[in-house]
Amino acid sequence: MTRIIADISVSLDGFVTGPDPGPDNGLGTGGEALHTWAFSDDPEDRRILREATARSGAVVLGRRLFDVVDGPYGWDDETGYGAGEVGTPAFVVVTGSPPDAVRLTGLDWTFVATGMADAVAVARERAEAASAAGGKDLDVVVMGGGTTVGSALDAGLLDALTLHLAPVVLGTGTPLFTGTTPRTLVRRDATLTSTATHLTYDIV
Repeated sequence: MTRIIADISVSLDGFVTGPDPGPDNGLGTGGEALHTWAFSDDPEDRRILREATARSGAVVLGRRLFDVVDGPYGWDDETGYGAGEVGTPAFVVVTGSPPDAVRLTGLDWTFVATGMADAVAVARERAEAASAAGGKDLDVVVMGGGTTVGSALDAGLLDALTLHLAPVVLGTGTPLFTGTTPRTLVRRDATLTSTATHLTYDIV
């Protein structure tokens, strides 16, 4: 069964970037601390990253995040989806209009200009096709940014939410939740490592 899972790192005060994020400053000022866990040598951090990457059949991201990862300081041949584990899922970008060109031509990009629900539907089809080809269940992962995750949650499109809670207070930046529709969450898993608290909730 294909599940739709949002997966994102967040500060203790609820921000997914520091201030002034952009293509040349992807996580904003101080925001690198949010992803310390993804580059950690902690065995549990590595396991969580490895397992999440391996079960990703398709990944949904917003246009701003695409501009960061496809930008000159974004992903490269050694560091891509899953940090040190370059992923090979299909990537579906929610956007008002497709870009004129893509730097990361070695990855499978689809641009959807008709909204979050359609983007998730396309990603589900890609994940189900990959599941059938590989003989194992794969997920759709909504990786961000914060507005994209919030939109998917508001639209009732998510089955689960995974938060990597970093021990940092950013003070300002891009908030994860703004005016989000109330939802009931049931904690399914909690793992404490040396760099983060990894929390997974099922969405009722």
